[in-house]
Amino acid sequence: MITPAEISVRFSDLDVMGHVNNAIYLSYFECARVHYFTELLGIEWDWKKNGVLLVRNEVEYLKPIFLTDKPLITMFCDNIGSKSFTLSYEIRVNDVLTSIGKSVLVSFDAFKSSAVEIPFELKKALDYLKKE
Repeated sequence: MITPAEISVRFSDLDVMGHVNNAIYLSYFECARVHYFTELLGIEWDWKKNGVLLVRNEVEYLKPIFLTDKPLITMFCDNIGSKSFTLSYEIRVNDVLTSIGKSVLVSFDAFKSSAVEIPFELKKALDYLKKE
């Protein structure tokens, strides 16, 4: 099991109400993807040859996150197609679910500038993230 991604809330993440601005959650999801992909694929993974493009994001805000909170993000893989896959996220603070989200990503070869079949190693990593 991969430990959830730990997020440090920055003062610049806050809005006038004193909680994390809605747009910042997408950056938090990106941090979670980097954390999980690094754990699963290592730092030597060739993201230009075997990259991904983000094509859709969804966020549901359940409870606000504040400056002194320590959010943890768990990431799952909901669906794997031939060229695309869907990831979901759960953000918790002190074991309380504060937000959920989803992202659709497409496997992409930057050298060919086109979508490609999901590489076997990435598909295997995504399988590991499926909810039981």
